[in-house]
Amino acid sequence: MGPFKDGWSKQDVEAVLRRNNPAELLYAPIVVSMDPPDCEWAQSVCVRLAGHEDPTVRGNAILGFGHLARTCRKLNESVVRPLVDAALRDAHAYVTGHATDTVADLAHYLGWVFGPPPKA
Repeated sequence: MGPFKDGWSKQDVEAVLRRNNPAELLYAPIVVSMDPPDCEWAQSVCVRLAGHEDPTVRGNAILGFGHLARTCRKLNESVVRPLVDAALRDAHAYVTGHATDTVADLAHYLGWVFGPPPKA
């Protein structure tokens, strides 16, 4: 998977974050959330990337929250919820699609309750 095809470490992810290349960054929230070595650190990676200018990076960061809900069974709601709410209103369909999927995961795994989806 991109820069992580041969495995990864926290240091590898941190290096990708420093380079800030969207072609590499888009993989970071996925790898850290699917098998997190540290749930708080993985959440912080997704939080950092949830506001990225590139919509694919941003969408994958939002999707990462859904993965973390499943793998870690906890997230900081006061930090994550506003990011997911904003993603539901994002201008890019890639981001809103992942936000919709993430809402379902947050509701299922963490019991979070969301209102109806925003109108397009």
